[in-house]
Amino acid sequence: MKQKGHVVKSVAAGGIGEELGIEAGDRLTAINGETVADIFDYQFLMQEEYVEVSIEKQDGEEWVLEIDKDYEEDLGIEFENGLMDEYRSCRNKCIFCFIDQMPKGMRDTLYFKDDDSRLSFLQGNYVTLTNMSDEDISRIVKYRLSPINISFQTMNPELRCKMLNNRFAGEALKKADKLYEAGITMNGQIVLCKGVNDKEELERSIRELTKYLPNLESVSIVPVGLSKYREGLYPLEPFEKEDAVQVLATIHKWQDRIFAEYGCHFVHASDEWYIMAGEEMPEAARYDGYLQLENGVGMLRLLQDEFEEALQAYKERGILPDPDREGTISMATGKLACPYIKKMAQKVMEYVPKLTIYVYDIRNDFFGERITVSGLLTGQDIRKQLEGKELGGRLLLPANVLRSGESVFLDDMTVADMEKALQVKVDIVKSSGYDFWESILSTLTPVRPL
Repeated sequence: MKQKGHVVKSVAAGGIGEELGIEAGDRLTAINGETVADIFDYQFLMQEEYVEVSIEKQDGEEWVLEIDKDYEEDLGIEFENGLMDEYRSCRNKCIFCFIDQMPKGMRDTLYFKDDDSRLSFLQGNYVTLTNMSDEDISRIVKYRLSPINISFQTMNPELRCKMLNNRFAGEALKKADKLYEAGITMNGQIVLCKGVNDKEELERSIRELTKYLPNLESVSIVPVGLSKYREGLYPLEPFEKEDAVQVLATIHKWQDRIFAEYGCHFVHASDEWYIMAGEEMPEAARYDGYLQLENGVGMLRLLQDEFEEALQAYKERGILPDPDREGTISMATGKLACPYIKKMAQKVMEYVPKLTIYVYDIRNDFFGERITVSGLLTGQDIRKQLEGKELGGRLLLPANVLRSGESVFLDDMTVADMEKALQVKVDIVKSSGYDFWESILSTLTPVRPL
């Protein structure tokens, strides 16, 4: 039988909770006599200046704490379950689902398919709408949760049922109408599958999605990711260069139309399309403030621009690395970003001629060569392909090769394991162009005035 309430994980020093004697292990059971279903109930109910908080102590004693506080001031407590509720799993069997394309034997959390609108708000996850009830919609509207990120895939209801393998998937699109009518901000995504929802279907989807402007701020078009583990799955084909050229032509056409009427570009291609087509990344203004960086939309343009901005800032401050400083370092990344990283590394070496930077592109043997993003590289692929290579005094790796907030790769290899195997210090670099410079300059001091 599930116990009532939510277990307190920690209590901030000096906060209201500590002052009132709340301790880790206690349970919050109600606020103002109301049951707290999840983190949104908690945050909403805690906004008042006077609240009554019901706490069950570890020995079973029940407290009712009468609290006068500032508006929106928190108790300073964290809960064992950050969502304060069970995560909702996906009920669909999408033909493009990457989780279905993973090998057996990985950690359990990697096989969990979430489709929880609350995670869309908290973490930016995309939801299909098929797992949302009328009550969920009402709570989103009540708490003004936005933006909500939606995986549309197609605006053709029948085709959507086929793509999601869910007979209610087409009808679920009407929930986007309710969010739009309530003024909820949304972002959209279309995972494009060759011969399925591209060409005329893509045109239809973009056209129909414009009806949600301006509440639907952006729609990203990303190519389906195809791993080598697709036995028994829907027969999807990879996009080729000519396909990418056509997709970009469609997107650019609609960008121009929509910008003329709404002043935004609205529909955006992920970086893979430009690389596949052999075209230059658009200028920064085309990305409308980079609303979908986590979907790989504009990441490389932003990285390049930040790199140049950081260089200009160093020049204006009159500081640059000592050109007489010698050293050798290495970098490794996915095949997608590698050409851009090499260009930036070359520019650094122009300013520090005695510095050598080796940049290695890592082939994804684990999932298959069609997967080219660094975020899906495993520790074992990085290790195997760097063994015997010139690595210098440090190896720099992008932060997205690790689990968020941890020093563990996708396949559970740790940074310490990598350092031991390659006999080199591993440094993790954040995703900005500024961090790129800083990671190099940190070992090339002192600096000299121009």
